[in-house]
Amino acid sequence: MSFCYRPLRDIYQQLRAGQLSVEALFEEAFSRHERTGQQLNAYKTWAPDFARQQVRAATAAFQAGADCGPLQGIPVSVKDHFGIPELPTFAGTARELPEKFRQQGPVVTRLRQQLAVIPGKTHAVELAFGGIGLNNHWGTPRNPWDATTFRVPGGSSSGAGVSLWEGSAFLALGTDTGGSVRIPASMTGTVGLKTSAGRWSLDGIVPLSTTLDTPGILARSVDDLIIGFAALDPTWGQLAALEDALPKLDSSDLHIGIADGPMWDHCEAGVVAVVKAALDELAAAGARLSSLPLPEAAEAQVMLRQGSVVSAECDAFVASELPEWRELLDPIVTLRIAEGGTIPARDYVQRQWRLRELARRANAKLQAVQVIAAPTLPLSPPRLDEVNTVAGYRPRNGAALSNTCVGNMLGLCGISIPAGLDQNAMPAGLMLLARHGQEETLLAVARAVERT
Repeated sequence: MSFCYRPLRDIYQQLRAGQLSVEALFEEAFSRHERTGQQLNAYKTWAPDFARQQVRAATAAFQAGADCGPLQGIPVSVKDHFGIPELPTFAGTARELPEKFRQQGPVVTRLRQQLAVIPGKTHAVELAFGGIGLNNHWGTPRNPWDATTFRVPGGSSSGAGVSLWEGSAFLALGTDTGGSVRIPASMTGTVGLKTSAGRWSLDGIVPLSTTLDTPGILARSVDDLIIGFAALDPTWGQLAALEDALPKLDSSDLHIGIADGPMWDHCEAGVVAVVKAALDELAAAGARLSSLPLPEAAEAQVMLRQGSVVSAECDAFVASELPEWRELLDPIVTLRIAEGGTIPARDYVQRQWRLRELARRANAKLQAVQVIAAPTLPLSPPRLDEVNTVAGYRPRNGAALSNTCVGNMLGLCGISIPAGLDQNAMPAGLMLLARHGQEETLLAVARAVERT
């Protein structure tokens, strides 16, 4: 097996044992991108010279006996909504954003303090406003799971999962406002974690919604993701500390709530079959599955269709920061932002109040279980030709966000794990949601699920 597809834990250990060099690891990642980068189009900015500076720094640290953290020497791609002073920020738009959006925030700072290697910034949906992954300015990344038909990778962190399968990164930084980490994770057969709102700082990230934005990470496995979470989470910083704190669970220790109804009824039969088979396997291995009615999920889905607070907050951002850019925006994005400008202030405030009440009720109900489970997405990854018009895009984008948005609107943390292949031989994800601030429980359950 090549370096770039080994478990991250193996690479972590081999780098520290001197059995693998940071240079060799990055040069293989570089060669992987050179072979497939043009076809897959994961990156808006590919920056090998910048990355090699970090390779030299990580190498020098290892040679000096310094261990700066779990990600030292590890290639990590970064969504092009995160500021990095040395690299331009486009946030999916047609031209580079003003200089101030290069400002680096705490998440990227932690990444760089640990001497991770950043090979570049991955493509994103314009202003992160969409779940399909479409970008008509720079081209949509290609889902690597279909070699014959161009299928979308999910968004808005559209290049993140693609960079993992390309082999140019072990972890990918993304953002999640209504599903923008978990949707691409599901569509590309990777693992994606949405953190609880407020757990990780949003400073240095181009905003979509100041209410619902959360940073997150994608990885090829739950175990890889645990290493990334240990490195980036302010509570931990070191792998050993997190691993000591994570509950040691197997399938017989799990109590999973099934949110019947609104998160299942609209799903394609092929997706339901895959996710139910995964849950049946868990039950056969000893997991306890309980019905957990969650009418709050249905109300969240209705609010999504009404625009929630996201369109209003994005409209306000464009009006204050990029007013002259409206005519440059993709028409699909323009339509969604324009809806926000028509929401009366009273309605916006009432929606904020309602979101807080829904979150309070949902978090109280989840005390009865460790997590709730549902399909991450109700549909198979669409073909590009199905979503390149407004008429084709809008219903599929709404469907893609319909389950994942529940986690954001109800104030939960969530993860998508590969469940199997659907009727089109494309990945389908199992979504687990846990109470606000319970990422450690969520990761422990996800690890037990992955091992079953």
